Amino acid sequence: MAAEVQEEYLHKGWFSEINEMWPGIAVSIGVDKKLFSAKSRYQQIDVYQTRSHGKMLVLDGIIQLTEQDEFAYHEMMAHLPLMAHPNPERVLVIGGGDGGILREAGRHDTVRRMDFCEIDEKVIEVSRRFFPETACGFNDERVHIHIEDGDTFVNRCKSCYDVIIVDSSDPVGPGEALFRRPFYNGLKQALAPGGIICTQGESSFLHPEWVRELSQITRELFEASAYATVIVPTYTGGHISICTASLGPALTVPARPMDKDLQARLKYYSPEVHKAAFALPPFARKLVEA
Repeated sequence: MAAEVQEEYLHKGWFSEINEMWPGIAVSIGVDKKLFSAKSRYQQIDVYQTRSHGKMLVLDGIIQLTEQDEFAYHEMMAHLPLMAHPNPERVLVIGGGDGGILREAGRHDTVRRMDFCEIDEKVIEVSRRFFPETACGFNDERVHIHIEDGDTFVNRCKSCYDVIIVDSSDPVGPGEALFRRPFYNGLKQALAPGGIICTQGESSFLHPEWVRELSQITRELFEASAYATVIVPTYTGGHISICTASLGPALTVPARPMDKDLQARLKYYSPEVHKAAFALPPFARKLVEA
């Protein structure tokens, strides 16, 4: 039924994100035309030209990014953990076939190697074609691409990475395993001493059960854990949460000064925003401390 309603809106010039993950609420964005549509082995991939947000990537009917506001999510997902680490050299990115996390992580001169694990090669192909300013991260010579399941990949790694960033889809279909305790056990064993993980943490408003679950898992497995929030207008609810955890380093403050040239290129992240992102309202604080 959701797909039928979605098609009805498209005929009227609107894409409407209608999904069982968030019943009773939808995000609608005016579109001029559909630029691409195909079903990969894992999911439906669509690209739209919107009227006000540039091109938009949609997977299984869920908005992944728009050109207008993708920087907010990608900057915070990358720079929160990378700036919390005193010297990040080896980075693993799981998911995020659009390449945005790689683009941001590559801005750090300390980084010597970035392994990138994505289960759906088609997403990379489509992103390179339609979102070159985001997918430019794949052009970095430090990037090594692995097309496989992130859960499988991470369990082969032992004390390999200073920072692991999990840019997962929502906990349905192929992304569900990335929200479970066994996966976080794998992330922990893949970290080098003093390592940090950062994962897509859903919404305190829309998915309090997942926020509570991930908070409990990370509290029990890691020495430090903390939840942050980032504003992304085209995500349902207008925001997304970020789950962070570490084997030692503090998470809520940067561990080193921000390079002035790097800061000049950023639109959302700053040391001040880093600290402020972890200031949660009381209802969300109760979730992460439950």
